[in-house]
Parts: sequence; structure tokens; C-alpha cells
Amino acid sequence: MTPVSPPYADTGLLGPEWALSEAASETGDHAYLRALLDAEAALTRAQAALGLAPAGAAAAVTRVADPARFGIRSLAARTPAGGNPVIPLVADLTAAVGEEYGPYVHRGATSQDIMDTATMLVAVRALGPVLDDLGRTERALAGLAAAHRDTAMPGRTLTQHAVPTTFGLKAAGWRSLVLDARDRVARVRDTLPVQLGGAAGTLAAFQEFGAADPARPTRAYARELGLAAPALPWHTLRTPVADLAGCLAFTAGALGKFAVDVLTLSRTETGEVSEGSGGGSSAMPHKANPVRSTLLVAAARRAPQLAATLYGCLVAEDERPAGAWHAEWEPLRDLLRLVGGAASHAAGLAEGLRVHPAAMRRNLGLTRGLIVSERLSAALTPLLGRARAKELLTELARRAHEEERPLRDLLGEQPELKDVDLDDLGDPARYTGFAGALTDRALERP
Repeated sequence: MTPVSPPYADTGLLGPEWALSEAASETGDHAYLRALLDAEAALTRAQAALGLAPAGAAAAVTRVADPARFGIRSLAARTPAGGNPVIPLVADLTAAVGEEYGPYVHRGATSQDIMDTATMLVAVRALGPVLDDLGRTERALAGLAAAHRDTAMPGRTLTQHAVPTTFGLKAAGWRSLVLDARDRVARVRDTLPVQLGGAAGTLAAFQEFGAADPARPTRAYARELGLAAPALPWHTLRTPVADLAGCLAFTAGALGKFAVDVLTLSRTETGEVSEGSGGGSSAMPHKANPVRSTLLVAAARRAPQLAATLYGCLVAEDERPAGAWHAEWEPLRDLLRLVGGAASHAAGLAEGLRVHPAAMRRNLGLTRGLIVSERLSAALTPLLGRARAKELLTELARRAHEEERPLRDLLGEQPELKDVDLDDLGDPARYTGFAGALTDRALERP
């Protein structure tokens, strides 16, 4: 039986981090084809605006540059011959425009001009939904931080209970990372540039067409597409791609931190939070797996290696590189997809997260009061002296473990502490430091 060809190559069957998300639709082959055609049409319009091409040529190319007119499978089949999809696309677009205006298709440009510009368009379009979802995430986390400003919970360091903290401060910390990611993504998106340099980055053809100023064609091109106008062609000056790599990898990691904390806190034996809608298990009907958090962590683990490939492509020889430029396309698309899907999952996770203060309070008691030993040491030192306070607390901590008794009871049996308010000193909820004030300060950040 002849297999049925899918309508497009990658459905995301093995990419649940991004499958069926806006990021998928904005970075798929159809999206790239649209961006390539937009770049070609804008180039002709820019030349027409400067008097370097007839207005009729701009209208004709723009009219024909419709993705529905071009076959992706045919383009993909012909791409290996020239090493990039621009070459077969230009041939098809030129034929579609016709004899009169066909010569104005791709006029003065090189394949990398169009491919780089299209990539920037794809990135800008994909980052819009990312910023929207980061906004949803930070608003939900702000609500959690405010609602649980004073909800005490165990602080954990090196996997062990340390001193008490609050869930409000933890949520405020997650939000701070999301805002850091938002600011980096917005800054990079607003500076992504067109690419226009011609065969070797000199814009020589445009001078032959009649351009007197090298900046004017680039600026006109940038205006047509809503992208930035770079000072120089950047065929081998890959700052825009490196900036994208950095902000995307950071965003994946920031969301991954939120997710890995949720995974830890939602363990059965911890139970301090849970996802609003957990996933099922194929074998264990009782399970409600933290699927959103799992997918976020998966994205965060993949992103650094993809970014590393893009940083490696900064080493681009001559005026146009062989291999370095080509090696960027798939890792960058993967990064955009991963982060786009992760941002969507993070928004859903934050908006649906369930907080369980009773479990937090229960877990504060797991060490039988030892979680406030730091406070007790500070309070008892003036009464007993530093050496005696340390000796007493060390001995009572050992007994609390061995005898499985609360530290508060053992302290109450000490004659030298009969006048000390041990209820206040031993209450973990009364030893959260400046957690509330720090939460308030964090929430002031817009």
C-alpha cells in the first residue's frame, strides 16, 4: 500500500512541548514560505518606492506572492540542489509574475538576504504569542504571590528543610524570572533587522540600479516589513541570531525553574501544590501527573544545546559562510517552537495551580520543630551564652530525632528555660523574616 503523504512534514507528534500551539503555526513550513514570499514582495516594493523599479512590478510581485500558489513539497525537493529554499522559490515566483515584471523579482538580493529576512519575520511573528503568554503567566503568579503573602512553608536548601519561607515569596520569585524573560524577549524582538547586502554585502547592484545612498534601500526594505534597519549587512555578523538564542534559552530556563519547583512541591509525599488539570497514566488509574510542568522542564533541558549551536555559528568565515548560516535554521526554529509552547504551558500552569496551605503547615512540622533552630539559637544565646545554647540545641536536636518528640516539649523540660515563651519561638509561621516585605517589593515591579 502506498503511504499517504501528510499535508505538512511535522505535526508535533513527538513534540508535545509545542504541538498544536501558536508557536507551531508561526514556525512551520507554511509560515516560512509566507515569510519568504513577504520578503521577496517587500524587496520589490522598496525598490519601487525609491524609483529603482516600476510601480507595476511591485504590484505584480505582491499580488503573486501568495503561499497558496506554491508547492512546499516541490520546493523542498529542489532545495538540496542549491542548499537553500530561496533558489527554487525565486524561479517559481519569477515564472508566476510573468515576462514583463519577472526581472524585478529578487533584484539585487542574494539568497541569504531573503532567508535571513524571512527568519527575522518568523521570529517576530512567533514572539508575539510568547509575550502574550508570558504576560498571562506573570499576572497569575502575581495573584498567587499576593494571596499567599504570609502562607508559611518549609524553605529547602540542598533538598533538606532549612528555615521557613512563604509561598508568596516563592511565587514572587517565579514571577520575577518571567518578567526578566519578558523584558529580554521584547527587547530582542523590537531590534530584529532585515538583511540586505547583495552578493557580498556591498549593495553593489543597488548602486548600479541608481541608488545614491547605501542606507536608503535598507531603510525602505525595513519599513515595508516592520523590521529594524541595520547599520551594516550582517551576513557574517550574526548578532541578531545570537541575541535570539540568548533570550530564548533564558526564557526556557526561567519557565523551567517555575516548573521544576512545581514538580518537587507536587510530589505525593509533599503535596504542597498541584496542577489544576493533571494528566493520566496508561497503567495507573489513580495518577494525575503534572504534565504541564513536565513539558516545561523538557523544553528547558533542550534549549541550552540548541542555543549553543547558534552561538557556534557566530564563527562565520569570509563575507558569506559555508555551513554556519545553514546550520542555524533548524535549531532556531526548534528554539522558537519550544519557547512558544513552553510559554503557553506556563500560562496554563500558573492560572490553574492549586496551593495547599494545610500541607505546607503539616510539612513545617516534619522536623519536630528543628526548622526554627536558627531562631532558637539566636534567642537563647543572650540567655544561656553562646556555648551553652549551642550545646543544648545540639543535644535536644539529637533527642528529637531519636525519641521522635517535638523540640518544643524537650525545651519545655529544661529548668533554665521555664520563663521563655517557647510557643512563640517555636512557631515556624512566626519566623519567615522579611518574606512578606520582599514579596510586596517584588510585586511593585510592573
